Amino acid sequence: MAPNERLAALSAAGVSIWLDDLSRERLTSGNLQELITDKSVVGVTTNPTIFAAALADGQAYDAQVRELAARGASVDDTVREVTVGDVQQACDVFSGTWEHTGGVDGRVSLEVSPLLARDTEATLAEALDLWKAVDRPNLLVKIPATREGLPAITRALAEGVSVNVTLIFSVERYREVMAAYLEGLEQAAANGQNLASIASVASFFVSRVDTEIDKRLDEIGTDGALALRGKAGVANSRLAYAAFDEVFQGKRWAALTAQGAKPQRPLWASTGVKNPDYPDTMYVTELLVADTVNTMPEKTLLAFGEHGEVRGDQVTGAAAQAQEVFDALEGVGVDLTDVFRTLEDEGVDKFEQSWRELLDTVKGQLDGAT
Repeated sequence: MAPNERLAALSAAGVSIWLDDLSRERLTSGNLQELITDKSVVGVTTNPTIFAAALADGQAYDAQVRELAARGASVDDTVREVTVGDVQQACDVFSGTWEHTGGVDGRVSLEVSPLLARDTEATLAEALDLWKAVDRPNLLVKIPATREGLPAITRALAEGVSVNVTLIFSVERYREVMAAYLEGLEQAAANGQNLASIASVASFFVSRVDTEIDKRLDEIGTDGALALRGKAGVANSRLAYAAFDEVFQGKRWAALTAQGAKPQRPLWASTGVKNPDYPDTMYVTELLVADTVNTMPEKTLLAFGEHGEVRGDQVTGAAAQAQEVFDALEGVGVDLTDVFRTLEDEGVDKFEQSWRELLDTVKGQLDGAT
């Protein structure tokens, strides 16, 4: 089958298409390889919600769980073996992409336990442990961009760990993430690490911003407020890109580039549209800009393949217009500081809940296998 033309065009425009999903079934059925060949997919991201769904659905893990139960493995050990095993296999599937792109793509992300999101030392320890356990050069360890996560990001990078920084909602926090990245690379260089081997992306969340702000606009209820629905997510991301463009053009970055460092690419996350009234591909089309990643749920990936449009760069030079949207939001009474605080807290809480569901699912499977 020839590659999908719309997705191939998106890829040719410089957008790295990553799938926001992974399961044992995708690996064993050959589906993941098909997406690479037919849908221009060049990477995969995972999170606790994805693994919880994968383990609860179907029988793909039954044999492994029975074996682990027979060995007397704990719930935590079972989760570790299952998730690390899936990610190792996915890394191997993407190894050709990783080599072909010089390490830019072909990446697979595995998240530290969200139960550690407010604990710097524990997050760092698990990040280092996951890096060693997976033992694949195309792994990205996902660390949340909480206050406590920022120093863990820096220190993990300093040890040569490639990092996907997740749960970024505000431009202010994104600037702190980029600063943590630069500091991590500087420490890595001081530690004798090869900067060319270190990769990172910054996962900036999109649709959740619209969901939260739209709710507040509905509560305000004025014509001016209602006219702003569905505009915040894209505007916020465009402002983030302007910050990225500024930071990675500066003197500090130039010094790291001379040592082989690669930019920390913006990754548009949460790009599945939550509101059915909005175009189902808008967080792909409206955020098209070269040298970025768009990580999509399969539904969004297939929708773009069917009717998505590649209209050229929609982000570069759009900061002033995006700022007008944010000025208007503040003008109608949206407390943006509270919005972003709420989104981060809810993001951590949702992943914690999914992680606990994952543990409960595995416990039930272990109990049933004994």
